[in-house]
Amino acid sequence: MMPVNSGRNPLILGAILIIVAIALFLILKPDDSDKSEGPVVTNNSATEQPEEKQKQTAKAKLPPVPTVVVRNGEAVDGVLGIEVDKGEQITFRVESDVDEEIHVHGFDITKEIAAGGTARLSFPADITGIYETELEYSGIPIVELQINP
Repeated sequence: MMPVNSGRNPLILGAILIIVAIALFLILKPDDSDKSEGPVVTNNSATEQPEEKQKQTAKAKLPPVPTVVVRNGEAVDGVLGIEVDKGEQITFRVESDVDEEIHVHGFDITKEIAAGGTARLSFPADITGIYETELEYSGIPIVELQINP
């Protein structure tokens, strides 16, 4: 003879398992108030600290690097003017379709550039005045630097 309430046993057992699962979830879940200062891992990659995000945001807000494009030995848009205050960083790029040497007068900085290449120049504006940057071999001016006191 079968017990009368044998059909209810699986239901009771299922309900108990659900209650145990919920209890374990509530006990084992991370506490929101216990946030660590370390990086948070998402999709197997660490996210950045707030300070690092601020640095990246500041970098993202920097203006693009001024670029002189040289075609057939001439600056496409004419001489690039750059004005900074003494102590600031001067940065510009040159894209050229000819082999040349870039020469920053006054600072005596030179940099070779191959045809089809790009050269990046970056240096501190540590002297005041107006200085020309030219394609040294052809004597063509490409940048005029004005460094204010």
